[in-house]
Amino acid sequence: MSSRRLLKAAEAIREVVASSILTEMRDPRVRDVTVVGVKVTPDMREAVVMVSIMGDEAAQQLSLRGLQNAAGFLQSKIANRIDTRYTPRLQFKVDKGVQQSMAVVEILEKIKRERDGIEEDESAPETDTEMDVESNDDDASSNEDES
Repeated sequence: MSSRRLLKAAEAIREVVASSILTEMRDPRVRDVTVVGVKVTPDMREAVVMVSIMGDEAAQQLSLRGLQNAAGFLQSKIANRIDTRYTPRLQFKVDKGVQQSMAVVEILEKIKRERDGIEEDESAPETDTEMDVESNDDDASSNEDES
């Protein structure tokens, strides 16, 4: 099969799985799941569905188990939508890309806040107490000169 055809099939599978998860699945374990992409083997017998799941590691594993249990249901939806010799067997894998990009954004914001804080400290005008101390020093030295 040509790569263009595989890409079309993968996109169709992604659409069917994403819409089925969103509108038709009633499993309470499957929450906050986004279908990121699909990779299909050249013989179209297997498809790896990359999903992003919000939440901690326990919530991700719970949702992943729910998706694996619903694989047959999702495969039947794919079979109704795509006319191929074989309906691909679905495997689900968590895509950490979204979480990693959120972590990078968080780190960059922290660096920006630290940099802005340092720049504000350096460019801040002298406080009144610092100015008073300097003027008192000047007054004391001028008093010594007068004596």
